[in-house]
Amino acid sequence: MSRIPLGILDLVPVSSGGTPARAVSASLDLVRRAEAAGYHRYWFAEHHFNPGVIGSSPAVLIALAGSVTERIRLGSAAVQLSPRHTEATVAEEFALLATAFPGRIDLGVGRSGLAGGGPSGPIHAPETVTPEGLLIPEPFSFQQVFDAPKFKTLARLLVRGEGGADFADQVETIVALLADGVGSGEERVGLGTTPAGAVPELRLFGSGTLTARLAGRLGLPFAANYHSAPSGVLVSVDEYRRSFTPSERLEQPHVIVSADVVAAPTTARAHELAAGYPAWVRSIRSGLGAIPYPSPAEAAALDWTDAERRLVDDRVRTQFVGTPAEVVARLTTLQRATGADELVLTTITHDPEDRASSFEAIAQEWSD
Repeated sequence: MSRIPLGILDLVPVSSGGTPARAVSASLDLVRRAEAAGYHRYWFAEHHFNPGVIGSSPAVLIALAGSVTERIRLGSAAVQLSPRHTEATVAEEFALLATAFPGRIDLGVGRSGLAGGGPSGPIHAPETVTPEGLLIPEPFSFQQVFDAPKFKTLARLLVRGEGGADFADQVETIVALLADGVGSGEERVGLGTTPAGAVPELRLFGSGTLTARLAGRLGLPFAANYHSAPSGVLVSVDEYRRSFTPSERLEQPHVIVSADVVAAPTTARAHELAAGYPAWVRSIRSGLGAIPYPSPAEAAALDWTDAERRLVDDRVRTQFVGTPAEVVARLTTLQRATGADELVLTTITHDPEDRASSFEAIAQEWSD
């Protein structure tokens, strides 16, 4: 198969013993190196009140990244729409970024779990391996995350009021604002900050069928999460393609699929760099929020129960860890199984230099 574009999804991770300031600095160094390595996109995730990831405002991070780069596309993956958001504010914010960095801004939006936006798909399904060799694990139930005391506190802090526009209505309002505006005649409201041709590219980012179906109906690009919800990737991509209706923005379906990867010169070294990943996932899925990423030595000293190992099993087994050639082979399998038009990669290691080197090595192997 021909090589498709690669992008990066950055959570701006904080390492154990590190600081948020160092995490931001490391991400700005990484986006410069990603541009030099030939990556097509660089997206920032949105997460709140997590000591291990600094992603409360993708728009601010995009502005910082834009100031140190020249060509690479920058975006959110994704702004988590919920009743706390005013869709007009989101549209204005990213229109302003598109004015500052014309032709480079992606506005990725998704449904917030704080507003009941967990993956929508089969609750029970057996583990399978596709004919191409891609592992599709059993679905993980996010209900235990939603029921965690800290998650309920986050909902009180970040979601104001009851009701309000649902996700589909919010997305359609953003679509309208980025096009001709909302309302008619003297009541019409449009975006006055964005010159012609500089509007951000809107795309939906999701783990289930509801978001995929909406992206298809509106003729928008769709990004599917294999890195965080691997069980639903094929279902959501298939639903998107079945639902797709051509639009002024897009004539054919456009699928981006995410993957969690770590590459190093040897397989053993790559697994050493990835040693903190199970504990990091455990902290998220237990409802505590992402912890600062452990060092390999710290990870080796942690105690585990059988239940905790089952909690992270699907994420650990679907992380692509190995030499650059081994990781690229698994990325090729992912591309074949999903028919992806682009892949976006996420990597966390304790040392930011190992993370940057992993991305650079994969880019080199991908282009050879």
